Amino acid sequence: MLSKVKSATVIGLECEEIDVEVDLSNGLPCFNIVGLPDKAVEEAKERVKSAIKNSGGNFPQKRITVNLAPANIKKEGPAFDLPIALGILSASQQIDFDSENSLIVGELSLGGKLRKVNGVLPISIMAKEKNYKKFFVPKINGKEAVIVEGAEVVPVDSLKNLILHFRGEREIDKEKPCKVEFHTEDDPYLDMAYVKGQEHAKRALEIAAAGGHNILMSGPPGSGKTLLAKTLTTILPPLTFDEALEISKIYSITGILPKDKALITTRPIRNPHHTASNIALVGGGQWPKPGEISLAHRGVLFLDELPEFPRSVIEMLRQPLEDGTVTISRANGTLTFPATFTLVAAQNPCPCGFLNDPVKNCSCTPSQIIKYQKKISGPILDRIDLHIEVPRVEHNKLISDEKGEGSVNVRARVLKAREVQLERFEGSGKITNSEMQSSDIKNYCALDNESTTLLKSAIEKLYLSARSYSKILKIARTIADLDTSNNIKSQHIAEALQYRPKN
Repeated sequence: MLSKVKSATVIGLECEEIDVEVDLSNGLPCFNIVGLPDKAVEEAKERVKSAIKNSGGNFPQKRITVNLAPANIKKEGPAFDLPIALGILSASQQIDFDSENSLIVGELSLGGKLRKVNGVLPISIMAKEKNYKKFFVPKINGKEAVIVEGAEVVPVDSLKNLILHFRGEREIDKEKPCKVEFHTEDDPYLDMAYVKGQEHAKRALEIAAAGGHNILMSGPPGSGKTLLAKTLTTILPPLTFDEALEISKIYSITGILPKDKALITTRPIRNPHHTASNIALVGGGQWPKPGEISLAHRGVLFLDELPEFPRSVIEMLRQPLEDGTVTISRANGTLTFPATFTLVAAQNPCPCGFLNDPVKNCSCTPSQIIKYQKKISGPILDRIDLHIEVPRVEHNKLISDEKGEGSVNVRARVLKAREVQLERFEGSGKITNSEMQSSDIKNYCALDNESTTLLKSAIEKLYLSARSYSKILKIARTIADLDTSNNIKSQHIAEALQYRPKN
């Protein structure tokens, strides 16, 4: 007897339909899986055999051949356990169900219980696109799968109950839609009002949050760089549903989507240690998986002590900072992951941290300073929009009880600027000014005569590159949006020029 069950596998962020074909024939009892299975799929033989026996089914003593088609796609992970088990039960005429219109994934325990599998969200999106009527998933993945409206999601806790469901003896209720609320991080300990001084840095963070611009903070130890970076989470706008879906797909395939959440509801903030490897930051592996920069998609990637990262790791940021994607090539194939994030980096001006400090003398030699500063190449610095100095906080401000402007007020301005940008880029796939291309800059960054003269003078005196010129216009556009101005004015250009590197 031959049976066919529909399943799926995740390749990058996309999915491929997999036909699980099961053939039972006479001959010496054996169990073979073909179709480029990896070790986890090969081991399904023992899990499926025990699960069927422990779920009240009969494991046929025949020659069993399982083909995972198409055979040229590598299959990995334990998500094929359940479709293989159902294929065997169907081929041996123990159950009957609408296999053509049902999509099935799930890992089995030896006792027949269903365990969580990765990548259910992108598979659910595919189930909707392919018009499947039912999508059978482990119960723990139910909330994740039902986020996508379309196929009826059936949460399964055990193979035994699913067998009874197909036999009409015990109905499994479909997963109910869940309500998702998006919000911004509201940690009272990270409110901008409690950051002493550093008004210039706070303004730069406001611009970064409003336009999605990258920012580099440089200053001595203890000046508040790390605290300022953390306060950025309190002024970022909440996620839209489409953004949350993009982010959650990445977290789903990596298996780190929180158990109690159907979607990621706050903007991700990733803070890798400076000992992180190339693969940890960018992604990779035998079959590439997303790294930290993709996990920070539509959020913030915070790199503290930037020069302490290996130079090779820092240089890996070139493509993502420019294109908003990262492409990973391996012998098995080439995959592209989204990586549109806001880079927030912090560094000391020298190894000891006190170069040009007005209070404490620098103890570094000139050669040490040069070597330290050269760890970050010019092309990387050129890709960072905002460069700011974070000096030592003055004593009178440090001991003062006076509070600065709170995150709530700053976030209100950021939200208004983001609304303007969403309207501006509607239908283009872009969300922030930092994502503008040359054609967008020409359309939305027109300058008057005074602004043109100022910018021309800056290009000549500061020897700005073409990339720097574009970035100044993008920053000026964001500053104008914060100022609720339709046109870019000379004061917006002047402020944008303040955030270029001084050397």
